Amino acid sequence: MNYNLEIEKIIERIKEKNHKTILLQLADGLKPEAKNIVDTIEKETNTTVLIWFGSCFGACDTPFGLTQLGVDLTVQFGHNVFIKNPKGW
Repeated sequence: MNYNLEIEKIIERIKEKNHKTILLQLADGLKPEAKNIVDTIEKETNTTVLIWFGSCFGACDTPFGLTQLGVDLTVQFGHNVFIKNPKGW
C-alpha cells in the first residue's frame, strides 16, 4: 500500500477501551485490503473484526443493527475526518 491507514491508532483505541467486536467499513477501493487489515488488528488485540461489504456512501452511512451484532467500535476507512469547530461547522 502507498498510504497509511493508521492501523496503530485503531489498535491503541481497542486496547484503551477494551473493545471486543469492531466493524470495519471500507471505501470500495480499500476492500481488497480488508483481510490484511483484519489480520493485523486481530493479531495485536483480543477482538473480533467484522467487515461491512455493503455499500458505503460516507460517514453518515452507518449500517443498522450494530448493537444486535455486539459491535463496540465502527471504523470507517476512506472518509474525511469530521472536526466540529466550537463556533459551528
